Amino acid sequence: MTTPMTEHKQPKKAVRKAEEPVVEPAPEVSKTAADPLDEVLNQAEMAYSAYLEAQREVAAAYKTRERQEEKAYKEIEYQANKACEEAIEKALRVRENAEQDAEKVYKRAKQKVMEVYQESVKQALTVCRETIDQAWRASRETSEQIWQIFQGDKVREKR
Repeated sequence: MTTPMTEHKQPKKAVRKAEEPVVEPAPEVSKTAADPLDEVLNQAEMAYSAYLEAQREVAAAYKTRERQEEKAYKEIEYQANKACEEAIEKALRVRENAEQDAEKVYKRAKQKVMEVYQESVKQALTVCRETIDQAWRASRETSEQIWQIFQGDKVREKR
């Protein structure tokens, strides 16, 4: 309840946004003295509002820049992973080709070894047969000579 004594004019409070401070206009003294002060206060309010808006813009720009950096990082990470996967796949193909080539070389070498082995066995069997044949011929010749000598001795004894 207001009484006539408390009814003197109270200064009006300016309604502002929550982040802006409440600026109370100075009590009216006189119209001529208040105008320059009102003008300065008005400029201060506008400067403060501009400052707050600039802060919001800087924060928004920072967030935008942060999102751009995160996007760039994710792109680089994706490209690096992709390049790594491609390199691994290429290395796998190279390994598989090398294994196939090695398998072919191994089979050719194994075939060559088998051919050399078979030729060596063939030569060994030929040498063995020839040696046995020579030994047989030598044995027969010796036996014939012995027989002839034995018969020659018998022929001499009969005479």
